[in-house]
Amino acid sequence: MAGDARICLGQIGAAHGVRGQVRLRSFTADPEAIGCYGPLETEDGRVVQIEALRHAKDHFVASLKGISDRNAAEQLTNLKLYVLRERLPEPDRPDEFYHADLIGLAVLDRAGERRGTVVAIHNFGAGDMIEVKPTDGHTTQMLPFDEATVPVVDLAAGRLVVVEPDMDRQKPPVRSNKRR
Repeated sequence: MAGDARICLGQIGAAHGVRGQVRLRSFTADPEAIGCYGPLETEDGRVVQIEALRHAKDHFVASLKGISDRNAAEQLTNLKLYVLRERLPEPDRPDEFYHADLIGLAVLDRAGERRGTVVAIHNFGAGDMIEVKPTDGHTTQMLPFDEATVPVVDLAAGRLVVVEPDMDRQKPPVRSNKRR
């Protein structure tokens, strides 16, 4: 784990109103905690300080220090907000991980043979998925990040073990379009 790695805590959405407020999506375990991390940094190096935060439908509405009109707020649309990994607390449970800590881990099979490297973690709404770049250079593979598929995560050793699902069990039964 690199001490200077940045962790994405949220993303600014569109401007909200005319007083410089923005829509904000939080990626923290406790969504409201995004306001407790102090200054956050954008991809382009700007520093953003959340002054106030309130719930909206599926996001927050945030007031940011130094942003007082809609034009200034619009300049921040879609910017991701980061914090240095070293500023975050260690996870409370042994089965909790920061996505950034998993990126770059070696992927091994049950026999200990290297199968690839974790290149990304995604969540499309049904749970976390790990994206693995195989050692043979083929296209990446997406696997569920759950205990059945990834029974071992060893951050200290820089590896995780993957048990690939039995593909035959996942195939749907063959059905004929013929009428009987």
